[in-house]
Amino acid sequence: QVALVESGGGLVQAGDSLRLSCVGSGSTFSSHAMGWFRQAPGKERQFVAAISRSGIGTNLIGSMEGRVTISRDNAKDTVLLQMDSLTPEDTAVYYCAARVSPTHHSVYITANDYDYWGQGTQVTVSS
Repeated sequence: QVALVESGGGLVQAGDSLRLSCVGSGSTFSSHAMGWFRQAPGKERQFVAAISRSGIGTNLIGSMEGRVTISRDNAKDTVLLQMDSLTPEDTAVYYCAARVSPTHHSVYITANDYDYWGQGTQVTVSS
C-alpha cells in the first residue's frame, strides 16, 4: 500500500500559476504510476494529468490540456503538478492517485484505474 498526501493548494487569482505536490509513503513509490484528478462541487471527478512510474510517459490531454505539466522525483517519492493560467473554472479539490504499474512507460487516465488516493487539496481561483 501507498499513502498519498497532497499539498500546495490555496486561493489564487485568475491568471496565476500554482504547483501541487504529492508525497507517497509506505510502499515503493517508483513502482507506481501516478495521476492527478480534480472534482468541483456537484461535478464528476475529472482527469487532469498522469505520469508513468519511470516518468518517461505522460498524458496531459485532460481537463487542463495545454496549461499543466506533470513530473516526478522518485528519489523524493514526489509527483508535481504545475498549473498555469488558472481560471475560476479550475476551482476544485485536486487529488493525487497511484497504482502499481507493470511497465515503466504505462500511464492511466481513468479514476477506476487507480487504487490509492490522497485526501485532496483545495484550489480556489478568484476572478
